[in-house]
Formats: sequence, structure tokens, C-alpha cells
Amino acid sequence: MFRGMANPFRARPLSRVRISLAFAVALVVDTMQIGLGPLGWAFADEALDVIAMIATSLVLGFHPLLLPTFVVEFIPLVDMLPTWTGCVGAVVLLRKRSPTETPAGKVSDGPGPVIDI
Repeated sequence: MFRGMANPFRARPLSRVRISLAFAVALVVDTMQIGLGPLGWAFADEALDVIAMIATSLVLGFHPLLLPTFVVEFIPLVDMLPTWTGCVGAVVLLRKRSPTETPAGKVSDGPGPVIDI
């Protein structure tokens, strides 16, 4: 097994390509769900939600915010909101703000030391 595929849902380092791909998936799914209307077609909305959840998790890595978004999408009329796009935006913002690990395993809060006076 490839070393990088040991856990396909682990947090991935953010890059412009990953962020763009995650937003593209979210926008396409939200647009399709809005186009299907409030009642949707027989399980088409749910299938789109499963695809969005898996694709977003593979691109960005799993984040706990994906779970409530997935559940909320099963509520009628709420799935008409761009919830996947909002969730991807929130995950990207939270990942950019969280401390990152350096290759040596040490936690880094940013580009350098912060002096708080």
C-alpha cells in the first residue's frame, strides 16, 4: 500500500489546487441541489450529499464540520441553501488558523516567534 494512502481522510496540507477543487465540488453539488428543487428527485439529493462528503474529505481531509453539514442536508428546504460551499469555506478558514506541524513533529503557530508585550 502507498504510504500516503494509509489514511485517505487525514488532514491534508492546504494548497490552492486543493482549496479550488474543494470549492468546485461544493459549488457544483449546491448548484445541482438547487436546480433539483425543494423536493428533489428520488434520492438524487442524498446521493449528491454522499458524493460531496467523500470528495471533500478526500481533497481536504476529514473535518468534524462535515458531519453536521451532511445531516442538515437531509432536512427539506434546508438543502436549497449552499451548505456545502459554506462548510468548505469554514473548514479552509479553520485549517488556515490552526497551528501546523513541522516535519520534525513540532507544532508551529506561524512563520516565526511571536512577542506579546
